Amino acid sequence: MEFSTQTTASLHQLKTAALGVGIFADGVLSPAADQIDRASDGAVRAVVKSEFRATVGESLVLRNLPGVAAQRVVLIGLGKQEEYKATALASGERAFIAACVKANVTEAASSLASLAMQDVPVRARARSAAIAAGDATYRYDATFGKPDKDKRPKLKKVVHVVAAGDAADAKTGLQEGRAIAEGMNLTKLLGNLPPNICTPTYLGETAKRLAAEFKTLKVEVLERKQIEALGMGSFLSVARGSEEAPRFIVLRHPGSAAKKLAAKPAGKTSGGDGPVVLVGKGITFDSGGISIKPAATMDEMKYDMCGAASVLGTFRALAELDLPFEVVGLIASCENMPSGKALKPGDVVTSMAGHTIEVLNTDAEGRLVLCDALTYAERFKPAAVIDIATLTGACVVALGHVNTGLFTQDDDLADSLLKAGRASLDTAWRMPLEDAYQEQLKSNFADIANIGGPPGGSVTAACFLSRFTKAYRWAHLDIAGTAWKGGKEKGATGRPVPLLVQYLLDRQASRA
Repeated sequence: MEFSTQTTASLHQLKTAALGVGIFADGVLSPAADQIDRASDGAVRAVVKSEFRATVGESLVLRNLPGVAAQRVVLIGLGKQEEYKATALASGERAFIAACVKANVTEAASSLASLAMQDVPVRARARSAAIAAGDATYRYDATFGKPDKDKRPKLKKVVHVVAAGDAADAKTGLQEGRAIAEGMNLTKLLGNLPPNICTPTYLGETAKRLAAEFKTLKVEVLERKQIEALGMGSFLSVARGSEEAPRFIVLRHPGSAAKKLAAKPAGKTSGGDGPVVLVGKGITFDSGGISIKPAATMDEMKYDMCGAASVLGTFRALAELDLPFEVVGLIASCENMPSGKALKPGDVVTSMAGHTIEVLNTDAEGRLVLCDALTYAERFKPAAVIDIATLTGACVVALGHVNTGLFTQDDDLADSLLKAGRASLDTAWRMPLEDAYQEQLKSNFADIANIGGPPGGSVTAACFLSRFTKAYRWAHLDIAGTAWKGGKEKGATGRPVPLLVQYLLDRQASRA
């Protein structure tokens, strides 16, 4: 979608197929809505008084208002004025775009980002609006035999009306939001594709296509023999039961050398001068292996590669924004399947780091894949490593589907990620990661067991990973509750791409 800005003091003269204006639940009109009301001789206030409650995300289309050039004026509910915040803006923008899509318009104009909000500058408001628009226009039809092209949104251009002094910042925010939305859409597509299509090989080919599209990206896709040569015994033990070949994907965004030279040295908070490394769990289908999962909702285990998908989506956004520092992406991808060759409960495997692992449950395979990727990350001398994984059902029990679980012993890194989550409306919640939990991972037959029992399951999973991250600053994002929705709304959400990109944008700002 194409975004642009326009400044005008005469909003009623703006010619567009649809114009979005905000209304508060207490009957107060936004400045844009007030302009339209005065131009239409009180038509807006009359409707608000009689039938529009203006709850968050509510919309009402008014057509052919007298004195207004826009074909449609879409009233958007923003809730109570004293409670107005960024979530209401995002919901309002989504509602406006949905109304435009329903009306089959190709272009529209929104005034919502121009509405001032405490502690949220126009750049952030514009970014949020663009992300919401991208989210609202996403449609999946990749595997329909005859996709109904008429159901695809026709909306291609959205103009954001802002004050003259805000135009430059709004334009920057829209560019960032568009890049994030495109990254989210790639992440959603990969997650939603069926597992017979989105295999480890497919993820590798997707990475190569990204590198072909964005010449700044460098990609290397390692196959089984190369993975064996690295000594990734833990990762390969999970891949053993499947006919699908594993892949280890390495993406690199070098950043602009000229911009790097201009950047100021970063302190501890921003993480030093090494690259940020993003590590994604890429289990393209997780049957549980020999410790097989129940049949109900097992189809949703195609989403067990959403960590990998979020790394690819983040690199899609990163490449478009061309941030001026190095970022590395690592994806360990395979299937977890039961067969005569499959990993068994009781097996002992050796990780790339040389640690032996007693496998007590083959459905705790994500950590077996990630630990070797985390060891591989050491070679980059990273400023920070963040792994992203649909790791534990226990995290869903703890946090539901609202917050991503954040685990780290680095307070500065935790604060940066939590701040990025709040700013991007892609929130996380910090979970404990104390040494006392490590006791649950003791094994009589190996250096470490791969599970620590039901108590604190998401915490002990993070504790397992932490043993492979001693060489650098590290955080773990458990996205099992936030990467996709189940039931009748089944589909990937694109999270945590907004959080990750916002973290990188904040890092850029700290180095400027």
